[in-house]
Amino acid sequence: MKTAKPTRRQLIENCICKGLLVAGASTMSQNELLAFWEQGEAQANKPTSTEVLGPFFRKGAPNNITMRISGEPGFPLRVSGKVSNTRGQKVQGVRIDMWQADHAGLYDVQGYRYRTKLEVESASEYAVETILPGHYDDRPAQHIHYMISAPGHKTLITQAYFATDPFFDGDPGKNFRKRNMVSSVELIRNVNLFEGPGQPRATIQFDICLERI
Repeated sequence: MKTAKPTRRQLIENCICKGLLVAGASTMSQNELLAFWEQGEAQANKPTSTEVLGPFFRKGAPNNITMRISGEPGFPLRVSGKVSNTRGQKVQGVRIDMWQADHAGLYDVQGYRYRTKLEVESASEYAVETILPGHYDDRPAQHIHYMISAPGHKTLITQAYFATDPFFDGDPGKNFRKRNMVSSVELIRNVNLFEGPGQPRATIQFDICLERI
């Protein structure tokens, strides 16, 4: 007779009861330790916050990992991340539409400048070479649009923002709600700057967590 496979919570409870997970947390009760673990699990597997689609989406973008256009102005930016779901699993068959304004805050609505639709491999990781988008009056915070789809998961529409953006006045945690611009502070990503050989560039990591259907 087969026995039911224990859930992760049951495994954690069992380890707590046996004293296997109390190292470094001897002042916490079993209930407090379990609640702490559950809080961490919920945060780690929380779906990425949604944002508006916006008026500039365009179907049919090519699958290009380089959105940066040779000879055009703009500060080089590398965007990378991983795609998982709320169970912590890698997601297969991911398609990621990304689009943004150019350095002057203008969108190409006739062609596919600064647009791509990535076909993410089984590793569930992606990376794109682009530029830091410019500002424009309607949405003065720099941002990159995302629309992510995958079999068995809800389509996600969201945006990535930049902690270095002057719009946030040096404090994104305090000012992300200014002008109702950003739905969640988690969408504002730290920016790393590199000044190695060649042209300086920036990088951000924008991981994505999808909900299962």
